[in-house]
Amino acid sequence: MVKKTVVKKKAKSKKGSRYSCNVCGLVITVDNICGCVDACDIVCCGEGMKAKK
Repeated sequence: MVKKTVVKKKAKSKKGSRYSCNVCGLVITVDNICGCVDACDIVCCGEGMKAKK
């Protein structure tokens, strides 16, 4: 029997996406998208920033 592994991919940021830091409260808006194949982490205060809705 073959065990399947599911890998969740992070969603890429889109222009205009907003992210906030849960530590200091900094909020950023994405103006330019990078050409990376994988999703990039946006880090502030040593932690990943969370997408703001």
